[in-house]
Amino acid sequence: MTNFFKNQLLALHYVYPLTWHKFQRLHQHLGDLNELATCPVDMLAKILNIKEENASRLLFHYKKMLEIVLEEHYLTHNITAVPYVSDLYPKALKNIYDPPTVLYVKGDVSLLQGTKKLAVIGSRNATKYSEEALKLILPPLINEQFVIVSGLAKGADRFAHEATIRYGGKTIAVLGHGFFHFYPRENQKLGEQMAKEQLLLTEYPPYVGVQKWHFPARNRIISGLSQALIVTEAALKSGTLITTELALEQGKDVFAVPGLITSEQSKGTNKLIKEGAIPIWNGHQILESTVNR
Repeated sequence: MTNFFKNQLLALHYVYPLTWHKFQRLHQHLGDLNELATCPVDMLAKILNIKEENASRLLFHYKKMLEIVLEEHYLTHNITAVPYVSDLYPKALKNIYDPPTVLYVKGDVSLLQGTKKLAVIGSRNATKYSEEALKLILPPLINEQFVIVSGLAKGADRFAHEATIRYGGKTIAVLGHGFFHFYPRENQKLGEQMAKEQLLLTEYPPYVGVQKWHFPARNRIISGLSQALIVTEAALKSGTLITTELALEQGKDVFAVPGLITSEQSKGTNKLIKEGAIPIWNGHQILESTVNR
């Protein structure tokens, strides 16, 4: 990958953060990214299935962004851009449906490499039970050098990141927005700490703000990076269950912590177990499974 091609790709992704499959479709029609700047507006609109006025705006801003060396600009903000064609791009993500064209990361970039990653997710309204469960689940996994992946949301995600750090492990947070924003605010201090010592990752350019639909989309990255998924608590109607469906579609094992039948936050995990998720109550059970073979 030449620096010129990388800058073209980053400029395009800045003005139009398309996924890899959509980028491939564009590239196949153009034959070469060099042709994008002179592509007719009506043709670009047809390829990307957007309105001509949006295609015109895209081309205008794309040409402007080509004048900036975005990689250098990002580095001034301690952001590393990792395109799909980079050697740093995790191989596991290339196997998911519609992988990101570019990843933006802050922190320990080496955590992108290696296959020993496990996702820990659960309810934003997770109780003390999730914290207690993680005390039994995480230490054996961390001792075996597994990196813990979660979403830095309230509740179970935060518990997972904090417990991993407390036990001396490594953790990755996948965000649903660009780095010039932060959500939720109460996790900002933890996020800033992770940006120095762990890893923050997003598929959105830095200026992109928080949108509801970003979070279901980022869940495919959480499960995609990981060998398996661990669910601590989840209500029956929960975004957590959407992530488990993605993991199953990707052929990943799903482990669930059983809970009290009277607890609203365990009804989802108990249902997962009924439907075939593997019940666990300590990390050794995960190590004994196919995850560590």
